[in-house]
Amino acid sequence: MILGDFGTSYCKFLDTDQAEAKPTIVATKELSPDLKIDLATGHNGKRFANQYVNELIALARGGEALIKEKNFLLLDCGSRDIKFVQYADGKLKDMGWNAECGASMGFTIELLEKYYDLDFTTLNVPATTFSVTCGVLGMSHIFDAVISGVPVAEAVSRFVKGIAINAYRFANSPKKIYLSGGLCDNPLFVASLPCEVVPLGRFVLLEGLQLTLAMNQGS
Repeated sequence: MILGDFGTSYCKFLDTDQAEAKPTIVATKELSPDLKIDLATGHNGKRFANQYVNELIALARGGEALIKEKNFLLLDCGSRDIKFVQYADGKLKDMGWNAECGASMGFTIELLEKYYDLDFTTLNVPATTFSVTCGVLGMSHIFDAVISGVPVAEAVSRFVKGIAINAYRFANSPKKIYLSGGLCDNPLFVASLPCEVVPLGRFVLLEGLQLTLAMNQGS
C-alpha cells in the first residue's frame, strides 16, 4: 500500500508492501497528474488518493506513534502553514492550524536561501528580530534592512528568527516543542525557537498514516 503526505512544495511517500522500505521525497511540481495512491494526507492529498486523512489527525497520530510521553506539544512547520497538537495525560487537549498569518513561511525561507545563496547551517541566531506574521509580507523587513545597510545574511537571520518566534507563540509558548516538517532541517530556525526543541523530521504525518492504516486493519 502506498501512503503519501502531499505538501505544497514536497511530497513524501512510503510503500508499506516493501520490507524495510524508507520514505521518499518528491518535489510537488514533479508529480504526475495521473498519480493515484491508497492513503494520503496533506492539502493536495484528496486529489491523488483513494482515501484521505485530515492533516491534524495525521499529525496527532504521528505524535502518538513517535513520542513516548503523555504530555507533549507537537508543532508542524511546513511550506504553506503551521499547525500543532497538544496532549495532556495521554489525551488530545488542544490543536491549532494557521494558514493565514502563518502563510508560506517555510516556502519563503527556502526561497530566500536560494535567492541569496545562503547556508543556514553557518548562520548564527541574531540578537534582534523582525516581527513576522506572514512569510510573504514579512520579506519587506529584509529589503528595508538591507537598504539601511544591514548585511543580507543578518537581515535574513532576523527574518527566520521572527518566523520561529511567531510559530512558538502560535503554539502557546510551550517549554518544550516536538518539531515536525521541513524546517527540522534548518538549524537556524530550530535554534531560534526560544524553548527546548526535539526535531522529529519530515515524515511524522506518514507515521500518522501508518497508525491509521493499522487501526483500519485492526477494526
